[in-house]
Amino acid sequence: MSEAQLGTREYLLAATEVDQLTVGVEEEFLLVDEESGRLADRAPDILSDVRRDGHDLQAEITLSQVESASGVCLTMPELRAQLSGARRVLAEEAERHGSRLIATGTPVLGRGSPNALTPLPRYHRMTREFRALIGDLPVCGCHVHVGLPDDEARVLVCNHIRYWLPTLLAISANSPYCNDSDTGYASWRYLMWSRWPSAGAPPWFETASDYYAAREQVIASGAAIDLGMLYWDVRLSAHQPTVEVRVCDVAPTVDDAVLMAALVRGIAATALASGTRAPAVPQHLLRPALWRAARDGLEGQGVDLVTGELAPAADLAGALVRWIRPALEVSGDYELVDESLARLVLDGCGAARQRSAFGRTGSLGGVVHFLAEQTRSG
Repeated sequence: MSEAQLGTREYLLAATEVDQLTVGVEEEFLLVDEESGRLADRAPDILSDVRRDGHDLQAEITLSQVESASGVCLTMPELRAQLSGARRVLAEEAERHGSRLIATGTPVLGRGSPNALTPLPRYHRMTREFRALIGDLPVCGCHVHVGLPDDEARVLVCNHIRYWLPTLLAISANSPYCNDSDTGYASWRYLMWSRWPSAGAPPWFETASDYYAAREQVIASGAAIDLGMLYWDVRLSAHQPTVEVRVCDVAPTVDDAVLMAALVRGIAATALASGTRAPAVPQHLLRPALWRAARDGLEGQGVDLVTGELAPAADLAGALVRWIRPALEVSGDYELVDESLARLVLDGCGAARQRSAFGRTGSLGGVVHFLAEQTRSG
């Protein structure tokens, strides 16, 4: 996008337009043993005993993962309350079963045995079809949903979010450690997940019909066994009238998750209000930009998709906020986003904070303890 496009808008968004864009967030978490800090296959026990108190808490593909899903929310305070409540309930129940709940994209410490899958036919079919790729699991993401009126609007918004995928990934990066080692990346989860044949950034689509046709071709190829396995970084939800953004690592804290939701809704509202098409960034530029975001996070360099040159990732994040500022001001989210992003630039994204914890404690076990406390209190 040009500097003019990234600057302050001449138009104003009507309050009703932003208010109609609902948001919801799904968060995936790891369960670790409270003594060893290694993965613990205790999801069935935790989910069978937990008092849900109205929270949507679910199993994931492995027995060492759990997931929460917020309800449909209109405001960020409402979303924050729901996410905080779900984390609290899961963390308390995990501790009752000798475990800790941690919000990180990949397991910090390895395990001595293969990952145990949740015993559902779909997951066993995935094992047969995709073989050793199942060994990459578990990984944990944060999925943001935005409700939109029709599929043409959803495809328009998907195209705009596609442009900002590297920036959203850099802001959310929260998986530097995996299986007892520092990967050198800020989001190792993204690199692991990108191995799946239906994952990564989607193409730019002209119409909803083009989207549907591409989706069916992916399934026909066997790269996805159903609509739920279309793992594009942003997609039309298979079951909800929403755009679903899947590029982000699970957020370290509730505030970080709310920031991602506010940014995604801001992009959607701005795209709808502008009525313009998103830049059709070629895959050969977008893929390296995503790799760079996964490597550097918010602290390093990103790829400016206008020039194709490197630029500070924090500057690219600032450009995003400037572009969506009118929408954020109408929804009342601008101060939240501005302050949250300033805090991230100062304190570091989730990956940087994990590495700071290692620097303080000198051990990966210390990182796991830090993550458990951050997840519970956050």
